[in-house]
Amino acid sequence: MDLSEIRKRYDQDGFVSPISILDEQEAQKQRRILEHTEADVGNLHYKFKIHTAMPSAFEVATNPKLLDAVETILGPNILLYSVSYIIKEPHSASHVSWHQDLTYWGLSCDDQVSAWLALSPATMESGCMRMIPGSHLGGKREHQLIEDENNVLLNGQNVIGVDEKAAVYCPLSPGEVSLHHGWTLHASMPNISHDRRIGLNIQYLAPHVRQLKNPEDGAILVRGEDHYNNFPVDMPATKPNDPAQWAYRQKLSDRIQNIQSTTI
Repeated sequence: MDLSEIRKRYDQDGFVSPISILDEQEAQKQRRILEHTEADVGNLHYKFKIHTAMPSAFEVATNPKLLDAVETILGPNILLYSVSYIIKEPHSASHVSWHQDLTYWGLSCDDQVSAWLALSPATMESGCMRMIPGSHLGGKREHQLIEDENNVLLNGQNVIGVDEKAAVYCPLSPGEVSLHHGWTLHASMPNISHDRRIGLNIQYLAPHVRQLKNPEDGAILVRGEDHYNNFPVDMPATKPNDPAQWAYRQKLSDRIQNIQSTTI
């Protein structure tokens, strides 16, 4: 996709999908690394700041093609905020309710981009994302907290009254990515397929964004310059299976989980 087309569609719809980033062979390699790591440390679903423990996740998050696409939206200066795998096991009831990403993040403004890169087929059957075009233009919507053990979201938040007929499915082949705005309403259904639905969720910020809930929350400059220094610098992983890096990631993850569990 042409870079100018990415910006045009993002501004209009609040999301762009699909964009090809990795070839199939590289996507399969990244999946193997994930699953080999899971064999050693356990399930890695929804573990925040995973790029500070797994070099492979940091490698994908800093892929030049992906950063080129993000740059068309945020500009030449880009911070990497968090990376996590979002995994739906086959034939599971796990789903994601209608929500907006920025609701609980504590950021000062919405100059942020969420990237979702598929490492396995994300299809309607496996529970690919659904987006409401143009919903980002309305700003923050009211969210209700609903007790649902199958809801992937940390707080179980849900926006009531979404027009399901307006939803657009965003299927992705392995190696493809979607980009969406922090106020874009999105959701996904359970995975009724025979394979895991594996996505790498990556959050990027413009450097002028501030964290309002916890000044110790960190990020990493991955392109351009940071003239604001609003975030302490996270340390990216440098080698696999390093216990010290895993302990460091856990500390950062506990901090961001606390941030997203509280309101301001």
